[in-house]
Amino acid sequence: MIPRELRLLVWLLLVHCVGIYLFTKGFLLSRLALPNRNSCTHDACTSLATHKRAVILVIDALRFDFISSHPPDPPSPYHHNVLNLPRELTAAHPNHSFIFNAHADPPTTTLQRIKGLTTGSLPTFVDVGESFGGSAILEDSLLHQVVAAGRKVALAGDDTWVTLFPDFFGHNMSFPFDSFNVEDLHTVDEGVISNLLPLLENHSQSWGLAIGHCLGVDHAGHRVGPDHPVMKAKLEQMNEFLADVVRAMNEDTLLVLLGDHGMDRAGNHGGDSIFETMSAVWIYSKGVALSAGSTSLPTTILPTTVFPGETTPHRFIQQIDLVPTLSLLLGLPIPFNSLGSVIPELFNRNVGGSGVQTALELNANQIKHYLDTYHASPYGGELDGNWAELSDSWLATQTASSDDSLDALTDSNRLTLSTCRALWAQFSLTLIGAGLAVIAASIAAAYCAYSLLGEDAKKWDELLERRLSTSLRAGVVGLTSGGVAYFPLQNLLEGVHLHHAALFGGAIASTLTLTFTCRPSFGTHVLTSIPVILILHTLCFASNSFTIWEDRIVLFLGISSLVPSVLAGFTAPTPRLRNRILGFSALFAVCVRLMAISTVCREEQHPYCAVTFYVSPTSSAPPVFALLVTPVVMFILPYVIRRILGISKSDKGLAVIFLPWILTSALAAGTAFWVLEWAHSTEFFGDGINSWFRLTRTVLAGLLFGVMVFGSITLWWTSPVCLEIKSEARKESQPGHQDQKTQVTVLGFANAFGSPYFVFWTIFLSIVWLCTQLTGQAVLGLATVALLAHLEIVDSVRDVRGLTDAFASSKPLDLNALRRDLSFSEVVPLALLAIHAFHGTGHQPTIPSMQWKTAFMFTSTVSFPFSQLTVITNTLGPHFLMGLASPLLVLWNLQPIPPPRGLAASSLRAGLGVMLYFATLLFGSAACAVVLRRHLMVWKIFGPRYMFAAISVVAIDLGVVVGVGIGVSRVRERIEKIFEAMA
Repeated sequence: MIPRELRLLVWLLLVHCVGIYLFTKGFLLSRLALPNRNSCTHDACTSLATHKRAVILVIDALRFDFISSHPPDPPSPYHHNVLNLPRELTAAHPNHSFIFNAHADPPTTTLQRIKGLTTGSLPTFVDVGESFGGSAILEDSLLHQVVAAGRKVALAGDDTWVTLFPDFFGHNMSFPFDSFNVEDLHTVDEGVISNLLPLLENHSQSWGLAIGHCLGVDHAGHRVGPDHPVMKAKLEQMNEFLADVVRAMNEDTLLVLLGDHGMDRAGNHGGDSIFETMSAVWIYSKGVALSAGSTSLPTTILPTTVFPGETTPHRFIQQIDLVPTLSLLLGLPIPFNSLGSVIPELFNRNVGGSGVQTALELNANQIKHYLDTYHASPYGGELDGNWAELSDSWLATQTASSDDSLDALTDSNRLTLSTCRALWAQFSLTLIGAGLAVIAASIAAAYCAYSLLGEDAKKWDELLERRLSTSLRAGVVGLTSGGVAYFPLQNLLEGVHLHHAALFGGAIASTLTLTFTCRPSFGTHVLTSIPVILILHTLCFASNSFTIWEDRIVLFLGISSLVPSVLAGFTAPTPRLRNRILGFSALFAVCVRLMAISTVCREEQHPYCAVTFYVSPTSSAPPVFALLVTPVVMFILPYVIRRILGISKSDKGLAVIFLPWILTSALAAGTAFWVLEWAHSTEFFGDGINSWFRLTRTVLAGLLFGVMVFGSITLWWTSPVCLEIKSEARKESQPGHQDQKTQVTVLGFANAFGSPYFVFWTIFLSIVWLCTQLTGQAVLGLATVALLAHLEIVDSVRDVRGLTDAFASSKPLDLNALRRDLSFSEVVPLALLAIHAFHGTGHQPTIPSMQWKTAFMFTSTVSFPFSQLTVITNTLGPHFLMGLASPLLVLWNLQPIPPPRGLAASSLRAGLGVMLYFATLLFGSAACAVVLRRHLMVWKIFGPRYMFAAISVVAIDLGVVVGVGIGVSRVRERIEKIFEAMA
């Protein structure tokens, strides 16, 4: 039968998931893709055509400053490595060659950018979730139009294209390569070179569009950063390949060289920083000129921008502008959903600019047709607020004079683009309100249960049996009622579906029932226990600057959380307790401060933040100090754990075997894995040794994971106790006879519950350690010591309170009875330690900070579910560990005799406390994101912080569920069985 406390925790986890789901559906809406296909008359499609075929050469993550026809002399800081375009083409034939700085809409992940490059439409924030796998593109696209025109499409490179367009590539013209093997810098590029060039040379008449997608530059950025010599070598290889492509092209072929996105200073991408969104585009025509150069176009339709670190402005376009431009240059209809505008320079071939005029008119007509169709769709009401402005803009294109026509057409197209960008950031306030209500109700229910357990643990049986059962029955009724109520109200609830209403009804009914049946008593104690730190932490999300600098704020709050303990230490009645509290408080503070040395900076933190997690801001390699310090931390950590357990003589039993041998070996293997990864990434060794590195660390990771997950947990489950029982026969002389008695000594008695549970915790520590890079491993070691220090502080402060109460009342002191007196101030440092460790292990609540190389720990390519699990463990491991550690606040230094009453209730209360902290942060971040939904930084700061708060709540909840439901129940069962005869 499922333990009663486990049912409550799982129910609360499900309620959190419902609240997150409803809020997310309202806050992050997906774009509606219309299924229509565009078409046009033959003359309209072919009047501007210049080429029969095109080559799209994508060099993944080719940032704008990576490409140049005239690199600066001397090189600027942003031109360490440059792809040099053929100077004879860009200089001698200026009307055949154009360079653009193209804006790639975020999220800047490859799959979303391919969608934009082929459909001309915009991604949405939530689309980034498809990065590990997407479905086929069904909406109109450039590839749809090429195939509809009877032409074939060829591909060599990134297999994401095959995923998105599974039936579009010609027979014997598709050469896909795995796109997620970040460690492989050469296979995809060499495959593109060996397969694309023969297509250009020998089969030019059999295809209409050839796509080559190289990945080496992107993988080099992820592996070693943009300034590493490896990046220079990759760009030199691309230089040679580009020259070969130009030589192999026919004169009727158009070449488009581009980056699908850029990369940040560390070589990553996915977000919306200027380095990630500024990608390069070079368009070259070997035959017909793209521009006559005789007609001067108005500068108002030719915007420019200045790249960071430079002074010269460059021509600036939207990346999706390539879609209508290429379509018209190839004589094809513009894809129906495209929002791009044609690039005027490429149609400037007629005297008087009539070519540009025609291109912009065709473009504007296509966009107007799209808007009319969208407005007439079921979702067309979203445009009502902007329809008048859009209509006036279109009318201006029809009434503009010949001198103003180009400006009017361009303005109309760009207005539509900006409107739709804002449109797809629209929010369903109904679902948002429902999600917030569920999250708030879950906090109220958890608080009531937490408070009731604190008032009288005897009520816990009634709470879990009667009241929880009543709440679950109410949830079923609410689920049904919500579904029934949906039908008469569906016309009033825009964007709400049947399952939304049912989930909302069930969650609200069950949480409110538990809240009202478990109402705690309110008195002056409530005012004296206000969680000030939690309130301050939550209010930080109302400010973009505080949210940006949360890592520093958490450091301050973490040190500040020691204040109550330090004050208790100064008032301790014995020198021993005073020294313990102040000494462990100092140890906690030192560990927390040292953890803060490891930093990964958000873009917004520059120039006031220095990256120390990596060797430099432009590298993903560990710093030298991590290579030196982490192995030392790895060996010292098990020793420190044994020393602290030795204070209570609880380093016996299983701990004697597990800590010095199994845990040390596991930590050593995890560190060795990342040292081998570093050696592999340096490229100092030949391919043979690198292959050995890859095989060795793959086997090491798989072996370690299997041993710890299956072997260590089995060993712990079989014999979790950390006790050593000694029997000694003693003779006692009595008058007239002599008796022999047996004296039993139990070493580890004082911490009989806490020590075996901590061994259980270290099993999961070793798994998170494996998935954490070298600098982060050192941080995890410090976090572990800080956790132990906090547990000793909590235990000592309770002893101080117990002694103080005993002296005041003159009643016998029962320290064991005080173990259930958990205060929320004792939970706060644990919660802050989770967030602090998250930052210290190289993370920020931003997409670019994701450590994607952890996806390739068990295999050299993405493999479901291992790649996803390792990335999740790397990101959320600290949260899971601290959620798992919450029962230790109750179990630490808890004696088994007399049997502790309400141990399950006390452990449950500790878990509820840490869940309450993170659920409150979730509510605060969600509420602030809604209030600031029109803020300029909503998708850069507040939206990502909410998403991180959501996933961290789930990680914390899972840690508590595993800890209370499995760890505590097993420890209690084994310890009670051993001591039941001694009670």
